[in-house]
Amino acid sequence: MKRTGVFAGSLFLASVSLASATLASASFLASASLVGALLVNAIFFNVSIAKPAPSVDKILVLNGNKQNGKKIYLACSLCHSPQGWGTVDGYFPQLSGQHSSVLIKQLVDIHLGNRDVPTMIPFADAVFYRGNQYVADVVSYIASLPMNPENGVGRGNDLNLGKKLYGEHCQRCHGEQAQGKSDKFYPLLQGQHYEYVLRQMRWIVNGQRKNGDAEMAEQLRSFSSRDMEAVADYISRIKPKSEKLATSRFWKNPDFDSNYTSTPWQRHNTKNSNDDHHGQHQGQAKKP
Repeated sequence: MKRTGVFAGSLFLASVSLASATLASASFLASASLVGALLVNAIFFNVSIAKPAPSVDKILVLNGNKQNGKKIYLACSLCHSPQGWGTVDGYFPQLSGQHSSVLIKQLVDIHLGNRDVPTMIPFADAVFYRGNQYVADVVSYIASLPMNPENGVGRGNDLNLGKKLYGEHCQRCHGEQAQGKSDKFYPLLQGQHYEYVLRQMRWIVNGQRKNGDAEMAEQLRSFSSRDMEAVADYISRIKPKSEKLATSRFWKNPDFDSNYTSTPWQRHNTKNSNDDHHGQHQGQAKKP
């Protein structure tokens, strides 16, 4: 069912924050939501009119402004990190380096309710209600970020099986090197966190990910748990080309001030959180 109505993203998120704080004052979700509310309000204030449903095709033809996208991405960085690397535990995916077309489609699906990611809804709504150009801007910025050279991987104990199954079931669409196909909206999977890939495969099978490809879901239903784990592990170990990777896992996004500290989501991800700071957001994106 498509989501319609007048946008009130920052107010909605703020109310969720207060409710979360009341029910679980010690939880990070409350504090992160509150920070997110403030950022959404600061970046997307004065938005109160209904907009027509967004179109992937109309956004694809726009030239994204990376300078504006950098400012918009500040709100996204709370969870996805300044580098766009997400978290090794797969709670948040790596977005950096992803095909622009894939990012656009997923944002559209979330905004229209075709993909259930509740924590993303206020942020996706905020961007869309500013217009298609804002979507193109933030996507162009994300796609330009270098990828994590040390993403999360599996145990590595069943890679031969993973390679075999990938070649038989996945390669036709996702490519030999899991590079995806931008024009078909097939995502780049190489360098993605193992746990995220595995979770999405499971969700596609059980219907929790509503926008999953029907043919892919049918193939995955024939997989055992071992098969899924093996394929996800194999995919996570396919490295992107060197030009798409950051120089090291210690690379820091120069567009963010040095006093920017990642959110507590990163506390489980010392390896790829890209800094030694684990606390609340304290900094800001540098001005263009």
